[in-house]
Amino acid sequence: MSEETWHAARLIPTSGINGATEQERRATSALLAVLGVVPDFAKALLSGLGAPAGSVTTFIEVPFMLGESRIYPDGLIRVRRGAREWTALVEVKTGKNQLETQQLENYLDIARAEGFDALITISNEIPPTPGQHPTAVDRRKLRKVALVHWSWSEVLATAIVQKEHRGVSDPEQAWILGELIRYLEHERSGALDLDDMGQHWVAVRESVAAGTLRANDPHAPEVVSRFDALLRYASLRLGQRLGTDVVQNLSRKDLADPKLRGAELVKSLADSGVLTGSIKIPGAVGPITVTADLRASQVSCHVDVPAPQTGRSTTRVNWLVRQLKDAPDDVRIEAFAARVRGGGAAELLRAVRDEPKVLIEDPARELKSFRVARVATMGSKRGRGRGAFIDTVLDTLDGFYGDVVQNVKPWAPAPPKLRDPVAPDPDTDSLSSTDLSSQDEEVTIVTR
Repeated sequence: MSEETWHAARLIPTSGINGATEQERRATSALLAVLGVVPDFAKALLSGLGAPAGSVTTFIEVPFMLGESRIYPDGLIRVRRGAREWTALVEVKTGKNQLETQQLENYLDIARAEGFDALITISNEIPPTPGQHPTAVDRRKLRKVALVHWSWSEVLATAIVQKEHRGVSDPEQAWILGELIRYLEHERSGALDLDDMGQHWVAVRESVAAGTLRANDPHAPEVVSRFDALLRYASLRLGQRLGTDVVQNLSRKDLADPKLRGAELVKSLADSGVLTGSIKIPGAVGPITVTADLRASQVSCHVDVPAPQTGRSTTRVNWLVRQLKDAPDDVRIEAFAARVRGGGAAELLRAVRDEPKVLIEDPARELKSFRVARVATMGSKRGRGRGAFIDTVLDTLDGFYGDVVQNVKPWAPAPPKLRDPVAPDPDTDSLSSTDLSSQDEEVTIVTR
């Protein structure tokens, strides 16, 4: 690794007195150093936590007393703006290391005693839903201190979006942020991508294929949680490339009670062998739904597109086909008619291009929407690489967005046009009216 790559990690010296690994100390030093000198990046990470947009000061391994023990959190972030001050402790894990309940509860006790605002944890663990923490702690300790978790994937995605898409005001600060990105992307940094579906993935997948999985299977919840974590990781990854905030599309009910969604997914997995979820991309025609059918060994992505509200059914089909001129022939289109239950006619794009009427079952019924989908053979391996489930999902999603979704624009009616005024006829009687009302054609009144 070049000296430049390690530059960010050396901006703050490390002492190694809190039990953290050398890799974790370097990662903590690199991140906190850049937060302290790149305000745009600090604002992007901290503003959602309630921190003011002020000057950022960072420290590592600050000693605190907890009872008779001396405790050393990995880091501390302090933001000041005028008389207002916001402070958070930081705990960092890298590689496969996981956060520990007792350690976090100790730090929460310290934060409460010192009047700090938050405890920020950073690791490679990706919670299944936003706002959910990967480590269970005593909720009574969260009454005055917020517990926030960032995955390293989220930190890296935020850094890339800020530097490459939103911009950094100062060139030197942009260079420093670029060094942090290079550091986190290096395999020795300990900031890992999601690379495993868990130790029970194979057993659960085989039970689903055999039709023997039950809703009370003790290993199914872990697989379901990993699937939701994969969707969150896929959202971060796609948002990083697009320069926007791509998020998992969850209902208010699911956000309020993550366990409820987990239970529903376990039931779906046991009943039909299907895992499903969706992601929301700003400006896209609709959310992208990702479905993994473990019985059929298929992964599919689809988006629902409202049909134009005017024109014949053939015109509406052609409107969609024109926008899919560069899409692969194996994209499937399903058409739904108004006031008709169940699915509609479905054909591959190659057939619809040749004959749009194959999607019209009843010309008397207007088409209300289309479902555009693409299916891929599902990888079965739990890890990463060729033949892996994770890579199948990521590749299918990226390809579907690039080939289909980004090219489809929602239909909008044409703006109304002004009608030209009609000039009066000089040969008509002087009492004739040639003015138009808002509803009528030219009206002439003749007196006798």
